Amino acid sequence: MIPMTFARSETFRPIGQILAADVLPALYRSQKLPFRISCLGVASYDASDVVNSFDRMIPLGEYSSPEDAIQAAALRVARDDICMGPTSFPYFQPRIMLIQDRDQCLVLAGEIRAGIILWQQPGASDAEARRIVTEASRLRGMAFRALDPGDAIRLRYRAAALDARLVDAFWRETSADLLRVPQAA
Repeated sequence: MIPMTFARSETFRPIGQILAADVLPALYRSQKLPFRISCLGVASYDASDVVNSFDRMIPLGEYSSPEDAIQAAALRVARDDICMGPTSFPYFQPRIMLIQDRDQCLVLAGEIRAGIILWQQPGASDAEARRIVTEASRLRGMAFRALDPGDAIRLRYRAAALDARLVDAFWRETSADLLRVPQAA
């Protein structure tokens, strides 16, 4: 008698595994579309007037995927096409680019320097997120006590740059994966 052995094929997956690993996460992700990009910066009506400058969030558009949003954000920064149109400010200095989902959860953010976006690696865990919040709060406290308005602005933006790492827990893995893949600008 020849013993019969059952060899499980690796090419076929059980329907439950397909649902749990592929279908349900894709459905949940689709509920969070579109991805919105915005730019946080300092606006003023006079380039030399630091005292009367103010923070401004400029919405830049909606996109169907985080990859499209990253590419569009990079293109807008490279072309210096952030604060244009009839409601724009004569002097706008972009500081931080944000990508958020429909629920306004942070997907990815980066600091803008020399015409490029330095995308920030998301905090890897809740413990790291708590450390980031603690340091950002410390910087904001220093900004509150700063006597020079320019110093206060710089400290607030250092805190905001740290906050850029506070990606929503749902998007942490996706954001980390996006930063591993080289992006064409």
